[in-house]
Formats: sequence, structure tokens, C-alpha cells
Amino acid sequence: MRTFYHIGRYFLFMKKVFKRPQKPNIFLNSIFFEIEKLGINSIVIVFIISVFMGAVITLQTAYNIELSFVPLYLVGLGTRDSMFLEFSSTIVGLILAGKVGANIASEIGTMKIREQIEALDMMGVNSESHLVLPKIIAAVFTFPLLTLFSMFIGIFGGYLAVYFTNAVPVDDFVYGLHYYFIPFYITYSLIKVVIFAFVIASVPAYQAYFIRGGALEVGKASTKAVVYSSILILFFNVVLTQILLS
Repeated sequence: MRTFYHIGRYFLFMKKVFKRPQKPNIFLNSIFFEIEKLGINSIVIVFIISVFMGAVITLQTAYNIELSFVPLYLVGLGTRDSMFLEFSSTIVGLILAGKVGANIASEIGTMKIREQIEALDMMGVNSESHLVLPKIIAAVFTFPLLTLFSMFIGIFGGYLAVYFTNAVPVDDFVYGLHYYFIPFYITYSLIKVVIFAFVIASVPAYQAYFIRGGALEVGKASTKAVVYSSILILFFNVVLTQILLS
């Protein structure tokens, strides 16, 4: 019953979040501020994760090809499709759930225990829309771009791996990258990321918005936000994969 209570309260919370902003100029500035905070400030961590993911996928694939008749270009093809289908969307989504989700929960949670949210409500400001909607829009807009960036960097990491280790010939790896390319894989990945971005921005905001207590409760809300966001990302990953690739 507790689960249904939270689901119902979450949808009521979202109904208030998606009300029309009261001051468009302030709202637009908030979106640009959140784009920088949630998206641009995540580029470095996405770069580091992606380059190492691409390198590891490449080396693991290369060292597990034991049959001599298996063409080596499959290493490049496997790296490309692994980054496109799963790693650049789901793994980066989980990393952003930890980084961005915890940040959103701690920010809104701190405002809640300092009664700044109540002050906004008393001034007639729709605090749900004012605080949360810019974060959702910024995440939905920037996370797909981060995913495309991760795809490119992951493949680059795989290229560096074969270049420096000679696990497979570079020419075979590059041929595999071009072999039998399916553009829908990118569309599929971006659709997933849009859903993940909504989860990463909205679930931590919900967790933090209704806390009671002090700093300890903010920490608990941040932890719950990361755990619940990660579970929902994995759940929607299965559902969307079945729907889009079946």
C-alpha cells in the first residue's frame, strides 16, 4: 500500500510541476542555468567513463575470440554496437543518476529543511514548477547530447586500445566500425535516454520535496533518490528494449 501511496503522490507532484510557469523570463534563465549545472558540468565524467568503457569492451572482445575462423573485424563491430545499444545510454544514465540525482536531492532537500520552499509558496510562487521543471527540461535536452558524445568517445577509446596494444589490427577494427551499420540503434538509445533523463530529474526532486527533519534526512533522501532512480532506469531499460527491438 505504501508503494501505491508514493506513486499517487508522485503523479500529483508532477501535475503541479508541469503547470505553466508564472514568469517566463526567470523560467528561461533557470533552464540555461540547469543546462550548465546538470549537462555541461557532467561532460568530464562522461568522457572519462566512456573512453575506458570503449577500451575495455574492445580488449575483452578481442581476447575472447579464440576461434581462428572468426573475423577480427567483429571486434570493431561489437564495440560500436555495444556502445550504441547499451553502454552509452544505460551505464552513463546510471552514472548520471548518482551524480545529478544526488545533487538535485541535496539541493531541494536543503531548501526544504530551511523552509525556503514554504517561503516561495507563501509568496504565491508555484515552487514545484519553479524548482523542478527547469531541471527536467535541462536533463531531457542535454542527456541525449551527452549520450551521443559518449558513443563517439567510447569508440575512440576502443581505437586507442587496439592502437596501443595491437590486440587486433587497426584496419580490421576500423572496418568493423563501418560494417553493417544500423541507424535505428542510435534512435533506440536516444529514446531510452530521454526516459532516463526524466527519471533522473523527477524522482530525486520528489524524494527531497517531502522530507521532514534535518541534514540527516537530506542524506537519506539523496541515497533513496539514487537507488530508486537506478532501479527505474534498469526497469525501463528492459521495457523499452522489448518494445523497441522486438
